[in-house]
Amino acid sequence: MIIPRTGIGLDVHAYAPEDQPCPLWLGGLLWPGERGLAGHSDGDPVAHAAADALFSAAGLGDLGTHFGTDRPEFAGAAGTTLLAEAARIVRAAGFEIGNIAVQFVANRPKFGPRREESQQVLSDAADAPVSVTATTSDHLGFTGRGEGISAVATALVYPRPHLPIS
Repeated sequence: MIIPRTGIGLDVHAYAPEDQPCPLWLGGLLWPGERGLAGHSDGDPVAHAAADALFSAAGLGDLGTHFGTDRPEFAGAAGTTLLAEAARIVRAAGFEIGNIAVQFVANRPKFGPRREESQQVLSDAADAPVSVTATTSDHLGFTGRGEGISAVATALVYPRPHLPIS
């Protein structure tokens, strides 16, 4: 019997200072005209939480373990690149990916019109189904005050069955 494993990932990024503008990458997509998030890579909390959930499910550490600030080669990296690499690492460790679900909390941007596009980009990066939902926090906390965006993700992975040696 194959028993699936679940993992949780959480990522939070503050908006970049207004005097140091950068583009907003969210859910694997560029959002023109929106204030970007500060981060070591592109600051995409949706892609980062998805990658972290994969590592959690497989018991392989976390985002910082694999792509931390001590890894200058990942400075400015796209969240989709990190997600694709996380999926590769998880598969190399003997797991297959069932799915990833992500919910982010933000006042903006309005996500619904681009949901399908985001899910496709992230699913392509992970080579597995990724669903994304969005909500607000009714003006409570740092997301409600418009200070940043948070995302939480779950992932389901399962060990690849070992073939008997003949």
